[in-house]
Amino acid sequence: MIDHSPLLSLLEQSTLKSWLPKLQEQLASAYDQHGDAPRWKACLGSLPNIPVDVIQLNSKAVGFRPVSPLAAEALKEFGELLKQFHPWRKGPFSLAGVDIDTEWRSDLKWDRLETDIQPLQDRLVLDVGCGNGYHCWRMAGLGASLVIGIDPFLLYIAQFAVLKHFLKIDTVDVLPLTLEDIPLQLPYFDTVFSMGVLSHRRSPMDHLMALREKLRSGGELVLETLVIDGGDGEVLVPEGRYAKMRNVWFLPSCLTLESWLRRCGFTNVRTINMTRTTSEEQRRTDWMTFESLPDFLDPDDEMKTIEGHPAPTRAVFLAEKK
Repeated sequence: MIDHSPLLSLLEQSTLKSWLPKLQEQLASAYDQHGDAPRWKACLGSLPNIPVDVIQLNSKAVGFRPVSPLAAEALKEFGELLKQFHPWRKGPFSLAGVDIDTEWRSDLKWDRLETDIQPLQDRLVLDVGCGNGYHCWRMAGLGASLVIGIDPFLLYIAQFAVLKHFLKIDTVDVLPLTLEDIPLQLPYFDTVFSMGVLSHRRSPMDHLMALREKLRSGGELVLETLVIDGGDGEVLVPEGRYAKMRNVWFLPSCLTLESWLRRCGFTNVRTINMTRTTSEEQRRTDWMTFESLPDFLDPDDEMKTIEGHPAPTRAVFLAEKK
């Protein structure tokens, strides 16, 4: 469904060379696991060849402007083709005049961390649970030498492939893998991102340790996750669903998560942002027509989820490997 050979060639010349044999074996069968994969592959094959004038990586909407504006009918057909990859959850994107208004305003999350993280210029970056790669493109826009995103959901890989078809930047790729698929000992990344993943892990400590093992000494972890207000040691463990999600296991306080990070061997641990999620950032759109944040909250009290838990609040943490 997507040609990863440019990435494999880059890895051959990098510190990640030892990963190649296993990665090639994983990619050989990765796209046989979803019934919709043939349809997505057909849609990718139908993408038009639109000459690109300006690539936009450092703007709210990642994408490109064409050399010549598309005619009205061509623009409409292009938009309908892109909607075949519904639901679009992470973004926004702007492709040749088609504005993809995704469920999440992922640019707002990026704004909350961009100026606080270590500069990404010339860095080797891993983005765990990257979705369709929106933030990967933003990382490349800040000068990262190589950005590898991983996410097991093939629809997101297909959406990334749409962008790759037009942007043709070999130093950004998204792989259909989980963190557990990567060799445990691969301590070569300068920066590792894990955003929106930790609360879905049954063992948060194992996740933090696995992230640490991917960093070089002095490398930076950028972690974003659901949190609660509270003191050191306080954690919410929902007995049932949280905001209609079955797979939310741990929502720590910021102080608790800072303690976990130190326990897992990180240093210079700090919280740089804590923000309650609102419908400005997450909502239903024409590009994601399923339930979204307003459906997950108590209709009489937006400060609570529909189950009565504290409404979603997310925090960003920075930490370094000793």
